[in-house]
Amino acid sequence: DPETKAASAPTSITMWGVNDDGAAYSGAIQAYARQYPNVAISYRRLRLEEYESELLNALAEDRGPDILMIHHDWANKYLTKIQAMPTSVRVAERSITGTVKKEVTWQMTDVPMISNGEFRNTFVETVGQDAIRFVNVSENGMYPDVRERVIGVPTSIDTLALFYNRSILNLAGIPLPPDTWDDFRNDVIKVTRRDVRDPKKLLQPGVGFGLGSNVERSTDILTALMIQNGAQMEVDGQLAFHLTPANEALPEPPVYGALRFYTEFADPDRDVYTWNADQPNSLEAFIQGKAAFFLGYAYQQDLIRARAPQINMGVSKLPQIPGRPPKNVANYWLWSVSRKTKNADHAWNFLNFLAQPEQQKSISTALRRPSPRRDVLAEQLRDDAIGVFASQVLTSSTWYRGRDPRAMEAAFMTMIDAIATKKATMEDALRFALQQIGSTY
Repeated sequence: DPETKAASAPTSITMWGVNDDGAAYSGAIQAYARQYPNVAISYRRLRLEEYESELLNALAEDRGPDILMIHHDWANKYLTKIQAMPTSVRVAERSITGTVKKEVTWQMTDVPMISNGEFRNTFVETVGQDAIRFVNVSENGMYPDVRERVIGVPTSIDTLALFYNRSILNLAGIPLPPDTWDDFRNDVIKVTRRDVRDPKKLLQPGVGFGLGSNVERSTDILTALMIQNGAQMEVDGQLAFHLTPANEALPEPPVYGALRFYTEFADPDRDVYTWNADQPNSLEAFIQGKAAFFLGYAYQQDLIRARAPQINMGVSKLPQIPGRPPKNVANYWLWSVSRKTKNADHAWNFLNFLAQPEQQKSISTALRRPSPRRDVLAEQLRDDAIGVFASQVLTSSTWYRGRDPRAMEAAFMTMIDAIATKKATMEDALRFALQQIGSTY
């Protein structure tokens, strides 16, 4: 019939990814092609620096991909450019009949997509909070129909961890990496070397920590400190990280303690002084063997090992505050479907396919990052490469950073640098950050 004939015709699906090697997805693409041989999926890898501008231009000119990657905190910004997962899709499936004379036949099939409840039970909590949104699913512009729907499917998730140079720790007499921030502080003091004649001159920094501009993912590190100290980043869709949580009797909002602890590592008058604006990027300092510690993500492991194979590197969990529940920050991307695609059924069918355990395990293993799917994550806890990161996923979280996450990061880095260099008081710097981020809410 005409519907089946059209649905079984050769179809091309394009997907654009950020940084991820296409080889990680080749197995899933080939497996899908075996089930739907009329569908050809091509993967294009783009660098982070070029991705968003290229994507937005392509979407505006109707040459964009069918399937695209959005960072978890871009979701609100891209809601008008992506579509929600339908409850089911209608595709043509091939079957071969006959014993002596083989015949290929096609038939239309309604394939159910993962439901909201299944999605929440299948994936870790923070993913369910980010990837299920209230969206208008009405096909009639005059009558909105707002419902909760999945807007994207992740294939990996990441958490902050502590990388360390065993050789430097050995020389300093430190047998184990620190578990707490107090231990971290003491260890940094032990490994930092200053010029005896000029204590403000650093001969060997202990860690890239304390500033915003030259510390890799400084906004995430500060966020982790804030939530560990009890700050609530947002409440009911409003910024709240500057406030004392309700029903808490505290001498000051938790954000102050986090800012004070973080920035003192860049204060020449403190015994923990270990970092300044003259240092290179914190990741570069670790790769060069200058710094003993580096706070980063699983996706940075391969880069470090490739550029510095001589480093005797270890990875441990992000330090925590004793007596408090462990907390971390999550960092991940979602695969979603362009609102302009002409192949929505197969695009969503493929993403639903990527949500299955076999594909999740294959892709996350190839990417060397934890899976956001609970049953796969459980298998990865003892993995030598990603076990540390996987063990922190269930206690990680995200927060809404406004319509412009880059503006939020810039505001945080400006706040940090102003406090660390004493160009502004903590109150004034925090007020500036709130104004900048608040304007994007």
